[in-house]
This record gives sequence, C-alpha cells and structure tokens, in this order.
Amino acid sequence: MSNYQPPMKEMQFVIEELANLQQLSQLEGFEDATPDMAEAILETAGKLASEVIAPTNHPGDQHGCRIENGSVVIPPGYTEAYQQFAENGWLGVDQPVEFDGQGMPYLMQSAVSEMWNSSNMSLALCPMLTIGAVESIKSHASDELKQRYLPKMIAGEWSGTMNLTEPQAGSDLSAVRSKAVPEGDHYRISGQKIFITWGEHDMTENIIHLVLARLPDAPEGVKGISLFLVPKFMVNNDGSLGDRNDANLVSLESKLGIHASPTCVMSFGDNDGAIGYLIGEENNGLACMFTMMNHARLEVGMEGVGLSAMAYQHALAYAKDRVQGFASGQSGRVSIIHHPDVRRMLMQMRAISEASRAIAYVTAATYDLSHKTVDTEERQKYQRRLELMTPIVKGWCTEMAQESTYLGVQVHGGMGFIEETGAAQYYRDARIITIYEGTTGIQAMDLMGRKILRDKGVAIGEFMEEIRTFLIELEKQGDDLSAINTRLSAAFDAFESTTDWFLKNGAEDAHIAGSVAVNYMMMMGNIVGGWLMAKAAVIASQAIDNGSDDDFYRNKISTAQFYAEQILPRCEGLQHTIQSGSSAVMSIDVSSFE
Repeated sequence: MSNYQPPMKEMQFVIEELANLQQLSQLEGFEDATPDMAEAILETAGKLASEVIAPTNHPGDQHGCRIENGSVVIPPGYTEAYQQFAENGWLGVDQPVEFDGQGMPYLMQSAVSEMWNSSNMSLALCPMLTIGAVESIKSHASDELKQRYLPKMIAGEWSGTMNLTEPQAGSDLSAVRSKAVPEGDHYRISGQKIFITWGEHDMTENIIHLVLARLPDAPEGVKGISLFLVPKFMVNNDGSLGDRNDANLVSLESKLGIHASPTCVMSFGDNDGAIGYLIGEENNGLACMFTMMNHARLEVGMEGVGLSAMAYQHALAYAKDRVQGFASGQSGRVSIIHHPDVRRMLMQMRAISEASRAIAYVTAATYDLSHKTVDTEERQKYQRRLELMTPIVKGWCTEMAQESTYLGVQVHGGMGFIEETGAAQYYRDARIITIYEGTTGIQAMDLMGRKILRDKGVAIGEFMEEIRTFLIELEKQGDDLSAINTRLSAAFDAFESTTDWFLKNGAEDAHIAGSVAVNYMMMMGNIVGGWLMAKAAVIASQAIDNGSDDDFYRNKISTAQFYAEQILPRCEGLQHTIQSGSSAVMSIDVSSFE
C-alpha cells in the first residue's frame, strides 16, 4: 500500500500558469487569491488529505456500510476524519464570506477537491454533494431558507443530498412521480428515491435533502417538476433541531465500488408526509436542480482527476519497489520500472493525470470568470466556454480515469488483481464516475446538441480560433517542441474537419448525433488536453531558456511529447469513425438483436 502525497508542485504550476490565478486575483472579491495563498491552502489541505483522510480509504473499502436499527453504520474513523475536515473550514473554500465561507475562487476549491478524491473518494462524496446542494439553495431559495440552512451546511455541521432518481425514472426525469401537496407555508412530500449518495448517516447532525416532486396540478413531463428542501430533522426558529421529519432509509445498495459511501433507497412520506420547502418557483424545479447538477458534473470530473492521479502514484510506488527480471544496460535483477512496457504504462497514466488536471483546473477558472467578470460581453463568452467544457470535464476526465486505473492494475500484474495491494479499489471506484450525474453518453449528447448545434457552432468556433492562434505561437518555438507541434496540428486538423462535417450533417439525420457523440466528445477532450499540455511545454521551455535547471520543466516537456505522440493520434482515427455516420450503428433492426 502506497501513501498519498499530493503533487504540490504540479498543482501549483497548473493553478498559476495554465489556469492563470493572477487573472482571477484581479476580479472583485478575489484579491487575496495570490500564489502564496494558493500554496498555503494546498499545503494545509495536503497534510489533512495524506495524514488523516487517506489512511481511512482502504480500510473503509474493506469495511463498507451496513444498516443497524434503521441507521447506517459507516466505517471506523470516518466521522473523526470528516469532523477535522469540517472544523478546518474545507467545505467553504469558495463560498461567500457572508455565510462564513472563505471567498476563494472555485479554482482553489477544485484543487483541494482533487486531494479529497485522491485520498478517499467515498468520504469526499459527502461534502461534494453538500456543496452542490448549497449552490442550488444559494441561487434559487428564499432569503429565509438561505439564512436558516446555508451557514450550517457550509460549516459542515449539516450535509446535503440530491434526490432525483426513482425506480421508474432514471435519466428520464419526466417520469418522476413523487408528490408534493401544498400545506400553508410548506408542502407534504411523498415518494421513493433510489441511488441517494450519503442519504442516511450520523456523521452530521442533520441531512438536507433536495427532492424533485410534482404538485397535484402540475403539467406532465419535465415542465411539471418542482424542487423542495426536505430536512432530516426539522429546524426550529432559533436554529435548534426539532422532530424527525418523515424521510427514512429503506435499504442500502450493494455496489461494485465506493463501498464506504452509503448509497440509499429513501422513502418520503410513509406516515404523514415529509415536510418540504419550495426552492425557486413551482414547476421550475429542473432548472433549480441543474444548478446543483452542473456543479456536481464539474466535481465528478475532479473525481476522475483525483483517481487518475492516485492510481498513477500507487502504480509508480509499486513499480519502483517490485524487483523482477533483467533490463538492458542494468546489472542484476531490476525493479520493474526499468522495463519499457511498464514505463509506457506509467507514462500513459502520468500524461492522462496531467492533462485531466489541466482541463479541470482551467475550466474551474473559467467558472470564476463567468461569474465575476464585469464586462457583459466577456462574461457571456466565458459562460459559453464553461458550458462547452463542462461535458468534457465530466465525460472525458472520467473516461480517461477508467484507462488510468485499468493501467494501474496492469502495472501491478497479478498483484493488481489482489485486493490487498489496493490497486483494484481505484479501478472499482472509478467505474461509477462515468455513470452518475449523467452518463458519458448524456454528456456527449449535451455537448453535441445543446453546446454545438443549438448555438450553430459559436462556442466551438471560439474555442477552435483560440487553438489556431496558439498553433502559430507553437510553431515559432523551434525544434525542441516540433514533435508536439506536428502531432497537435494534425489532430486539430482532424478535429476541425470533423466539427465542420457535423455542423453540416448533424441536423439532417436524427441518428447522427447519438451515433457519434461519445467519439466526438473523446476527440475534443484529446484536443483540449493536447492544447493545454502543449501550453505547459511552451512555458517549461521558456523557463529553461531563462536559465532554470529544474528537472520539473524538462519532465513537463517530455510528458507533453508523450501525450502528443501517444494520445493525440487517436483523433485521426476518431475522425474516420465519426464521419462514417450512423448507418452501421443503426443498420440492424431492433428485432434482429439476439
């Protein structure tokens, strides 16, 4: 078992050089977001992640969760670790000072989120969902609800959940049947929800459920859904906790991974009906919930970043320690990191990890710019970029985490298949992140439909123009970066051609978007990663030209070159796959599948 050590220098590099922390520090309210502050936050968070949270990860996976006397029993040490996490204010990194948050950019929240997910994703899911609920309440709830619930949630004293899915309604929320009946200043909620992460536990003194339900006269479909705040315990006027609400645990799911995160079936209103409070307007609940979902999608992307980073770190430690076989140029038996095939896998994991981090952090900075930029036109441009990149963060970073954690098991060889080494846990835990908060297919369709076709290619056009401009700069860098320039240019040509093809053909064939969406999303993610890795290589090259002899910069260039040569060529293959259209995908009649 390897110990978690956050990659501080790499994280600081991405925050300052790629996500441009200095630009954020010029925005009102972010004046304190200096490099020194960022470094202090990372060091403090890293200590908690490595010394307190990470030691609970593997034992928690082995212990799992169970039900006793109607309550969830979580693994030993989790409550104590969470209490340290909450008491040190980590739920409020980017939350408003008026609600006792720290008022830092979301970029910094994303960076520490990587640490929590690397050290223990099961535990990190609890505060992640709480902050998602905070975002919905903050954006849509009444001032009274904000004042009553937000301070306790941001302080980590109360946790939050998202209650969308029902047995008959998975991703299709138009099929939601839970009911809400008006009663004075509140509503009576009834219905059953499934797959509710951290839906019941005693790690916090209260749980705030956000629940989708329908009013008696609500129209059919998604236009008839409302969002309600349903506390586990009622909150008295003085802020103290009152009676238990009619919101109860039914059962726990037995899962492939994230064993230490209780995934609950919840029942609301088995007796008198659970008391809930409307968030936003009646029949407009989906828009309110999407505030939480979009935030959660970025955070799930950070789960992919965290797991990719940890799987690499775990495999690297094993490869340095495991002695087996002989290697050219080495005397005696060698550790397996000397074998070229193991080096290939480690470099692939390293490149995936660094590209994923760059994509997620830069998108987090775009989130900050879209909320804080004063100029309306510029703010709208940042908003378009954020919307364009959200499915890439959620979809590409999580899919690439499958590849990274798979390779992590492979580096371990037969020992990777043994639970004792811990490599399998990252592989199992990663499998859910391409599914919840919208599957990879849903992210890809969102990218193709809402983000490209609907605005007739404006946002994607802005993105491609930025890369074209960068490629001109990259070509001037000389021979050291020529291989990166060659591969990125070829991949971008394939991407540009494929995008033009889709804009011309996507609206004509109803099956094209669904048939090619995932491949297009992966192609675009490869491009975004390649662009940012190349930008990092340019910065590193300039640092070396200015006299630095730090191996960090030479290794940054080497990793960017590996990405360019080993990952970017996938784009040219995907071009042919995508432009083959939908005919082969749809050629066999449904009745002929057997």
